[in-house]
Amino acid sequence: MDQTKKKNRYERIYQQLSELMPKSDDELSRMSTIIAVLHHKMDHYFWTGYYFLKGGKLKVGPYQGPVACQELEDNQGVCWAGINRQVPVVVPDVEKFPGHIACDARSQSEIVLPIRNNESQIIGVLDIDSSQLNAFDDIDREQLARIIQLIYQ
Repeated sequence: MDQTKKKNRYERIYQQLSELMPKSDDELSRMSTIIAVLHHKMDHYFWTGYYFLKGGKLKVGPYQGPVACQELEDNQGVCWAGINRQVPVVVPDVEKFPGHIACDARSQSEIVLPIRNNESQIIGVLDIDSSQLNAFDDIDREQLARIIQLIYQ
């Protein structure tokens, strides 16, 4: 997708979500709405969802796309990298990422952003996969970081 078109689409998504978020004070409802809007508005998304830290494990939360891994192996893969590094992780080619967990062989690239609650604790990650190589860039990272902040506003 053209960079200008991508940025403009994210801006429209942000505006739509900004209007939808005040309709619920429940964080899970807000997260689910964000996933639905992102998954259906961004052409390069293949799997869109969350993994939450629960009892020291990463377990799947609301998502859209093919069936997901229910629980991710400890300290392996892109989602755990996002948790452990505490920063977004963009992977242009998942086959080249050490310890990548293949929940679906069609995934080619991935972006993960840690989610922090109101106390600034990381509670999980937003995880998005694409069936295209090099699907994610700084625009995705910046705009998704802005969007997930809407969860706790």
